[in-house]
Amino acid sequence: MDAAEESVIRYFRMRLDDWFLLPEERGNPATEIDSGRPGGVAWTEGNHVEFLVEGATYFARLAAVISSLGPDEEVRFTDWRGDGDECVADDGPAIATLMADLCRRGTDVRGLLWRSHSDRLAFSAKDNRRFAVEVTEAGGEVLLDERVRRGGSHHQKLVVIRHPASPERDVAFVGGIDLSHGRGDDSRHQGDRQAIKLDRRYGPHPPWHDAQLEVHGPAVADLDITFRERWEDPTPLNHAGRPRSWISRVMSQDRLARPLPARLADPPALGDHAVQVLRTYPSRRPKYPFAPEGERSIARAFSKAIDRARTLIYLEDQYFWSAEIAELLANALRRNRGLQLIGVVPRYPDKDGRLSGPPSRLAQARAMATVQAAGGSRVGIYDLENEVGTPVYVHAKVCVIDDVWATVGSDNLNRRSWTHDSELSCSVIDSDLDDRAPLDPGGLGDGSRRFARALRLSLWAEHLGRSPEDPELLNLANCLALWEDTARELASWKTHPGGRARPPSRVRSHEVAAVPPGSRRWAEVAYRLIFDPDGRPYRLRRRHTF
Repeated sequence: MDAAEESVIRYFRMRLDDWFLLPEERGNPATEIDSGRPGGVAWTEGNHVEFLVEGATYFARLAAVISSLGPDEEVRFTDWRGDGDECVADDGPAIATLMADLCRRGTDVRGLLWRSHSDRLAFSAKDNRRFAVEVTEAGGEVLLDERVRRGGSHHQKLVVIRHPASPERDVAFVGGIDLSHGRGDDSRHQGDRQAIKLDRRYGPHPPWHDAQLEVHGPAVADLDITFRERWEDPTPLNHAGRPRSWISRVMSQDRLARPLPARLADPPALGDHAVQVLRTYPSRRPKYPFAPEGERSIARAFSKAIDRARTLIYLEDQYFWSAEIAELLANALRRNRGLQLIGVVPRYPDKDGRLSGPPSRLAQARAMATVQAAGGSRVGIYDLENEVGTPVYVHAKVCVIDDVWATVGSDNLNRRSWTHDSELSCSVIDSDLDDRAPLDPGGLGDGSRRFARALRLSLWAEHLGRSPEDPELLNLANCLALWEDTARELASWKTHPGGRARPPSRVRSHEVAAVPPGSRRWAEVAYRLIFDPDGRPYRLRRRHTF
């Protein structure tokens, strides 16, 4: 290494607490997640994290890890929706079969599924019960957890796998992908053959875009604690009195869960990634013992990272409709005249009927108008379609800022995810610098980091129809022009194909269908009370802070 290279490396030395929350900034002293860690930090170092783009990629990796487990090893999982018959590959097996086989081999399997609202409201109560029954009857224990704020849900998607005799093999999967129908799509975006019903414009097998993280190293212990805190909560599992069906009585009765085995030591350091585990829990009654005033570390981490953004905030989100979050982004755009914002969202709401569509469209149009008023041509919001023109449902929850800080999780950019439901994400900063220009996109001495940049390039390559090695994808100073030109090219081809081959990209400029004036008043009320409720303590609501 010559003197010039050494000088560059010395210059690009960041303080992780410039990006990550400190323990006091998490705002939840009751949790054990930050306790006993040397140096008073709220994150772990020495992890190895891989991103898994698309559900088929995740399911294949999860099946490979699970199939190798045996007696005395541990599987812990949480989910919003669980379809036990969802196959992890075209030729099977089903996820509940995999879990049940583990139980019969002596693996300790525990799970927490949201008890869910009625299937008459297009939720998954029966499917979650069936999954829980199948695994529990095989010797595991899967509980239906209704310990949520009224109208809320448990939205965390987590699988933790521990090997007491080989902690270096410990692994966790966390992100936006449920163990359920509709998620098993791949990069071709032809949809999961085990489909779920979305708005008719997505077709009978809706194309689905999503992302998950595979985590090795000490951060696995933080994710394990997250599961344990919920499992060991002595509050009754259901809050609506005695469940009516016998299945619900078995899965959700007012009883303590079977104790977990003793907590294992943290896995050893295995890589170069710092990871901060972030959660949302609402303020509720009865209180969560591990979060008596709730936890909003996801909201606080985003706010801190957005404040440090200088060149690019890249978002993928299922909703993007909170006025408060839009204002955070707008403030960043106003402060930093070189900052660009690129967002990828679904073309249509998943349910866009007469009652379900107007609240979400009204809120998203308002959020988009807020950031566009602040950033003008520095803001681009897009949606995706596959090669035959069917829109792709964007379910991913991803953010990359200045090729430094990246987060993947279950949380959406709305007030519900930041305050009201249970959510879980991981933010990642790589200690390894990426040696390709621009070396320091943010200009703050943080450098560009391999993990964040590789995640962004992988997503952009898929969406824009390019190679991840394409040098144009690295040019952050001109990245919005690249997206806009690419979207315009596809739109032009669709209008006037003229015998030309279809452009390889999937990107279209996003437009929100207007809500009729006569529907706006009731849509606004429905949005605030049902679609995007507020789970903060009143004192924080009053101060408009998280």
